[in-house]
Amino acid sequence: MTKLNQIIAVEKGVKSKSLQDITAAHHKVQKPALLAGISRTYQPKDEEGEQLPPESARVQIKAEEALREMSASLTRLFDVTATKDWANCSARADVTVDGRTVVSDVPVSYLLFLEKQLTDLHTFVKKLPVLDASESWSLDPSTDLWKTDPVRTIRTKKVPRNHVKAEATDKHPAQVDVYYEDVPIGYWTTVKFSGALPARRVNELLERVEKLQHAVKFAREEANGAEVTDRRVGDAVFGYLFG
Repeated sequence: MTKLNQIIAVEKGVKSKSLQDITAAHHKVQKPALLAGISRTYQPKDEEGEQLPPESARVQIKAEEALREMSASLTRLFDVTATKDWANCSARADVTVDGRTVVSDVPVSYLLFLEKQLTDLHTFVKKLPVLDASESWSLDPSTDLWKTDPVRTIRTKKVPRNHVKAEATDKHPAQVDVYYEDVPIGYWTTVKFSGALPARRVNELLERVEKLQHAVKFAREEANGAEVTDRRVGDAVFGYLFG
């Protein structure tokens, strides 16, 4: 018996050949000169007239032959595609992760859908924001956010100070330098909040997505190993169209 994965393996080649054959047939019948032929002979009016050789041009393409050739190529495509699509309706498999069946009796078409969606989900999860590892975070139940422990810092203010380099004399004024001194005037207590995720959580989610991806691929391969019944649709279609 033929298996579904064997039909899928040949489908691309059959499609490619059919496209080439259809294109070639289309180009053939679009060239009027190749479909036209002629045969003519010349007879002078009297015996002394000029003798000319006969002329002929052979018909190189017959439209009916082009139809038969195209039908033969498309019949194969129609049969292969029908066999695959009919089989896809019955080919199913369970998606199992670590011995647990996540989804049961899944058709091939839905397994293909799952593969695409899980690829997108993997990209999304991989780019989730992660908490800053340089901070110590804890979950705050009241806000459902991650927060740091309070950190107290001093707030200072620059206050000008004078430094007398030389006292004033009766001949010179005092020489004074002005400098600024940071003087504590209060305290900041800071708590940081974040809606990001711990790296551990992101890694766990990634692992789950990847496990499910592997399970879906395995299930698809299992479903594609199902035996199929060859379908003969092309003869019926083209028998009606061109018969």
